[in-house]
Amino acid sequence: MAAVPSSTLRRALTEHGGPDLPRLPERAELLLMDLDAPPRLGAHLRAVHGVARELADWVRRSYGGAEFDPDAVLFGAATHDIGKVLHPEELSGPGSAHELAGYQLLLEHGVTAELARFARTHATWTEAVGLEDLLVSLADKIWKGKRVPDLEHLVVRQLAAVGGEQPWQVFLALDDEFGRLAAGADRRLVFQSEYPIVT
Repeated sequence: MAAVPSSTLRRALTEHGGPDLPRLPERAELLLMDLDAPPRLGAHLRAVHGVARELADWVRRSYGGAEFDPDAVLFGAATHDIGKVLHPEELSGPGSAHELAGYQLLLEHGVTAELARFARTHATWTEAVGLEDLLVSLADKIWKGKRVPDLEHLVVRQLAAVGGEQPWQVFLALDDEFGRLAAGADRRLVFQSEYPIVT
């Protein structure tokens, strides 16, 4: 039997949070409500999802030759931390137990391995991962204004390869976009902090 989601979680998932906090994909929203996820997690996923949407839109506009699935990026951003339902202590402290737990939880709820992978890949990245994974990882950092040079260089390399530009040109364009996205970090942090970790 499905859990009855708390009214606080429902507000975190549906409350108007400004243009940079769109609602999650319906499947992700329903899954979070079914699991009665911590309200703070719902708010966090909306913040990361909003940034991922803007990043994916920017890549499509600026690097039309880049092959990636924007819907996968959005679903990945909307569920990347879902394992924190099982490890709520990682909502307020460090830990990586939620990564594999989230992947397995998504599989158990009928999500394909292709889409569930973001729960595992969002915190680690290598040159072998695709652009979708890198964009989810970037969104998970930029939502709060954090910059990670190694991650950014992997994205620059992939976009330079498809755009026919020098890496420094891609970096400058990406840097401008990051600056624009980071400007909303305080607002997103306030939105997230308005919701409790426990139901």
